[in-house]
Amino acid sequence: MTTVIKKLTLEEYLAYDDGTDTRYELVDGNLVEMPPETDSNNLISLYLLSEFLKFVPIQLIRHKDTEIVVTGNRTRVRLPDIMVLTEELFAALGGKRATITQDMPSPALVVEVVSPGKVNEDRDYRYKRSEYAARGIPEYWIVDPSHKKITVLTLVDGLYEEAIFQGSARLTSTTFPNLKLTAAQVLGNFM
Repeated sequence: MTTVIKKLTLEEYLAYDDGTDTRYELVDGNLVEMPPETDSNNLISLYLLSEFLKFVPIQLIRHKDTEIVVTGNRTRVRLPDIMVLTEELFAALGGKRATITQDMPSPALVVEVVSPGKVNEDRDYRYKRSEYAARGIPEYWIVDPSHKKITVLTLVDGLYEEAIFQGSARLTSTTFPNLKLTAAQVLGNFM
């Protein structure tokens, strides 16, 4: 016997509640369960959050709680580890469900902390890279504890240009030009 699983529309996804605390992304109509984060990944994202708060007010930062609608073969909804909103995007959210829809401006910056495993690497390095570029997100960071590197992607003419930082290399960011962090500071204390 074959079980047919119905593909969800964006509206069905936004209304979906299975009665648990399980977090899902929507990928081409399918619910994809997000595995629990490792403690080190949580600490890395909290550390970056604390650093970003030195430059932007707290209402412009989201941590693992705001969805963003991107496109793929069908609608996709992602749950980044950190997002830095623009003032315009903050106003567009307007206290409603924390979902950034296609009609809203893009966030200024998205950060993903890569969980171990090829599936997670493919998702963050390949799929989200193209989805975030298509969504017009100006800056995307891939923080990779397993490979001890941070990739900063800057959107130029619709495509991301990448800079890779390891060890004592100081990160450069168009969103945070005064940020004084090295890859080792971000990755070294939490692994």
